[in-house]
Amino acid sequence: MRCGVVGACIGVLALAGCRAHDFPQYDANYREYAYVTNAGSGTVSVYDVVHVRVDREIQVGQNPTAVAANPARNEVYVVNTGTPNGQGSVSIVNAENNSVAGTVPVHKMPVAIALDPDGNTAYVLNSGSNTISVLDLKAQREVAQIGVGESPAAARVAPDGKTLVVANRGGNSVTVVDAGARKVRAVFEGCPGAADVVILPDSSKAFAACSAGHQVMAVQLAHEARPDGRAATTDRLESLLDVGRAPIHLALKPDGGEMFVSNSLSNSISEVVTSTDDVGGAYLIGASPVRGLVSTDNSLLYVGNLHSQEVMVYSVEDGKRLGAIHVGDGPSALAFSSAGHLLFVVDARSGDVAVVRTANRQMFTMLPAGRGPNAIAVKSFRVS
Repeated sequence: MRCGVVGACIGVLALAGCRAHDFPQYDANYREYAYVTNAGSGTVSVYDVVHVRVDREIQVGQNPTAVAANPARNEVYVVNTGTPNGQGSVSIVNAENNSVAGTVPVHKMPVAIALDPDGNTAYVLNSGSNTISVLDLKAQREVAQIGVGESPAAARVAPDGKTLVVANRGGNSVTVVDAGARKVRAVFEGCPGAADVVILPDSSKAFAACSAGHQVMAVQLAHEARPDGRAATTDRLESLLDVGRAPIHLALKPDGGEMFVSNSLSNSISEVVTSTDDVGGAYLIGASPVRGLVSTDNSLLYVGNLHSQEVMVYSVEDGKRLGAIHVGDGPSALAFSSAGHLLFVVDARSGDVAVVRTANRQMFTMLPAGRGPNAIAVKSFRVS
């Protein structure tokens, strides 16, 4: 059955849980869910991606603000920031039955989480303690703490698993951590309001957004000599790239060749060639862009504009806007389904999630969320 109009699709989905016949055809044992944290409700909204509907709402800790899906196990991790003077925690959600399987206490005001590629270790950023909690995910406990800069806000683990790069918003700095030794290797000052981090697929370089200014910091990461002939390198500041005002988020193409900077106070994006650190240009994109996401084929960039009801679509190859997708109020977090046929847009102000079909770049349906939705992760797997 093909749903011809959005309104009809919403009604049919609500009554029968159907999906358009040109959606992916899933095996009976396939499961996929999207998880959205609701800061005001202390909950996570769970959405069934296969049937495009609400599955349930899970009670977690106080003020959940970040979520990540394990790449190797059927688990999802929710960071509960709590109160400014209280201890935060991480809720472990079993994705197979969508229930809380455990809670790990961390430290003051955790705000973000990064997972290593093998899914065994999580790094939780405690912004109120200026530390990183290292979690053994199998044992469900904290095994170490690493001191970093003031108010760590974002982190990324290199694809080779050897390096953790941390953006310290309050410390105006970037910390590079040896993940194996769990020790700081280097600290780079001069990134005011450091807010986001990306690392290239070959683990050779990291970029950090300096949100209190107008620059992006590029840092070469240390590695040993490689079989392909590349010489050993050390951690060093490579350059500071001039972009727009208040760069708040970095969206890296899956192939790592280009990066797009959301300049929230310039209403623009800047395009960066990652191999040369060249800023190719800036393009007006909408009212307060805060999040970007590049399609898996590297062709399209989707940008959520917080002070609007629009996600803008930008052609990477052509360097121009293709048009806007009307969603809810305050689009602030984005995620693709595993097959890439759906884009989930978290609308912070209207408190809902817009589901967009990427084939025609139109909204398919709108699903309710809790109070103050703010982050999203998607997990797919098969059950035996």
